[in-house]
Parts: sequence; C-alpha cells; structure tokens
Amino acid sequence: MASPLRLVFWETTKACNLSCRHCRAVPQRSLGPDELSTRQAFDLIDGIARVSRPVMVLSGGEPLFRPDIFDIAEYGAESGFRMALATNGTLIDARYAARIADVGISRVAISLDGATAGTHDRFRNLEGSHARALNGIRLLRDEGVSVQINSTVAKHNVDELPRMLDLALSLGADALHLFMLVPVGCGLEIAPAQMLPADEYERVLHWFDEQARTCPIDLKATCAPHYYRIRAQRLEAARQQGDYSETFIAPGTRAKAAPTLLHGHGGHGQHLSAMTRGCLAGTSVCFISHVGQVYPCGYLPVAAGDTRTQPFADIWNGSPVFQTLRSPDAFEGKCGVCRYEAICGGCRARAYAATGNFMAEEPFCLYQPDGTAPRAGTGPTRTIRLTPA
Repeated sequence: MASPLRLVFWETTKACNLSCRHCRAVPQRSLGPDELSTRQAFDLIDGIARVSRPVMVLSGGEPLFRPDIFDIAEYGAESGFRMALATNGTLIDARYAARIADVGISRVAISLDGATAGTHDRFRNLEGSHARALNGIRLLRDEGVSVQINSTVAKHNVDELPRMLDLALSLGADALHLFMLVPVGCGLEIAPAQMLPADEYERVLHWFDEQARTCPIDLKATCAPHYYRIRAQRLEAARQQGDYSETFIAPGTRAKAAPTLLHGHGGHGQHLSAMTRGCLAGTSVCFISHVGQVYPCGYLPVAAGDTRTQPFADIWNGSPVFQTLRSPDAFEGKCGVCRYEAICGGCRARAYAATGNFMAEEPFCLYQPDGTAPRAGTGPTRTIRLTPA
C-alpha cells in the first residue's frame, strides 16, 4: 500500500433540502440519475476494503435523502468499516435516530454554523433549521449515538465560537470540529466577504488550542493545517521554559474522552484529532463524489480517478495526483522550505483556489520560514472577541 488510508468521505448524493451559502457542492432538490446505485455502493465499499477499512463518512448533499442510506451504512459496518454520517440534522426524527443506532453508525456529525438560531438559519438559508438540528442532536443522544458538531468558521459567526463550545457541551456532544471556510463551490461567492484574514485565522487557532487543553470533549480544527504548526510552536515554547507536560497526542487524558474511531498499530486507539498532519488530502484521506470520482478531498476539485472504470486500489496507490501530494519535494513557495511541512502541509485546496496550483504555498498562513515578519492578513481586520459571553 502506497499510503495508509484512514478516512474516506463519500458524497452519497448531491440532493439536499438546504441551500447553504458556503457549500462546496451546488445542491439539487432530488436524487440524480447518475448517482451510484445501491449495488454500485456495495461494490465501492468492497473496492475500498481491498486497500483498507478506514472510517467512512457518508455525506452529501444530505445523505438522508437516499432511501438506501441505512442499507449502505449497515453493509459498510458489516464489512469492517467504522461508519459515520454527516448530516445537517434537520431530517432526523425519532425513527431515524433509532435506525441510525441500529445499523452500527459509530458517529453522526451535525452541522451547526452559529450558536444562535439567527446566525445559523441565515447561513443555511432555512428558518427553523437551527432548532431542527438541535432536536436531531438530542434524539441521537437519547439513542446513545455519538454526536460530533461541525461548524464552518467565517466572519458571520467567529464571535460566537465560545458560545458554540458551550452549546456543544450542553448538548452532550462528544466532539466539536471547526472547519475553516474553503473557497470552492457555493463558497466561492461568499469567500471575499466571509473568509477570515490570515491574522484573524491565526488568533482563532490559538484560542482553539487553548480550549483544547482543558476541554472535556474532543476538539479538532479541520481545513486548518497550520493549527498543527501553531500547536508545535506552543509545545516548543513550553519546553524552552522547562514545561514538559504538553504532548502532541494525549488520548485518555481528557475528563471525557471521545469515542475512538481510528485505530493505530497494535490495536491502540487514536482520536480523530490526534497530532498527525494538517492537510491529509491524498495522503491518508480521500473524497468520492456522488458519481464515483475520486478526489484528494472534497474541497480540491482535481480528479484522481473514477471508480466506475478503475479499481479503487489502482487509483489510491497509483494516481499521479496522489503521488504528487505525497511528495514533500513537490511543495512550492514557502511551504516547500517550511520546517513544519511534515506536520502542516498547508491547505492544498486553498492553494488551488488562489493560484490554480494545488502544490503552491498556503495563501492564508502568516508564518514566514525565513524568520522575517509575518505578512499582514488579506482584507480588513477587526478584533475577534473570543471570550465567554
């Protein structure tokens, strides 16, 4: 195996009941004729199993639009995959919650893009979507299902992050994952106005790392590879001051450890937030579209292959796109000379969106490998109030 496959995101359908402002896809209101059939879905799972049995996230669109989604989830679980479901939560009722628990889905990720209904509903373009998502979370927790809250961070909600964390704790969520906005799909339209400048982005990640030290649930920054550089810098600073209490990976040290979904060598558990590497696109993560095309991640629109015409193993092990992403020598600009490349890697999707070259330097990173002063963030800067309300 050319590279260990840990996580697969499968866009089971583009159909969705929402039309969110940031979505990486352009949603449609009904199932499309070209989407993989149930039989093709089973074949896809079998093909991935020949490489590995990673965590498989069934996403969309809205995966609950598929009438066979629970058959697919059950088949994956019976095949040895750790199955997860990524949903907007608005369609989850008591019956769905019970079914999710029954078919062996390890975790459900529900998107909340604001601590308040007004913020979330405006971003999701549906009044009442916040309340419905909260109800879905509560129903899942009543069934004993592990819930993760995903929140896309941009200017519209950055001031609500402390309240988002409080909300996640009050709902009994096992994890809060922050997703830094990537300009792709519908997100291209709002990126100039909504993306955080690099300096604000940096401050958010410092705040998030501070919370992760004591928070009783699992916190993870996604599409934010320089979080790992920031984490390493803080660790280096602590050691220089004689503090050796910090560690990169400390599973089991939280007051309430999140359920383990990933497993390392020898059967030892590893959390999804374990300190591995920032951008995992094409190295241990991939994305599969609703029609079976394989991409490094859902935000990098550079196809590596098509599972309808090629075995998944051939794509994963031999695609030139994946081979390039796995080559440290291929990084350009400051990413190519950065001492933190091995644990960060920069966001390949943001590099592609900014330059058309997915191996270019990360455009939203302040760090200067040559030691010169950090470059100012792009766009207007304002103060982020990351203190409890």
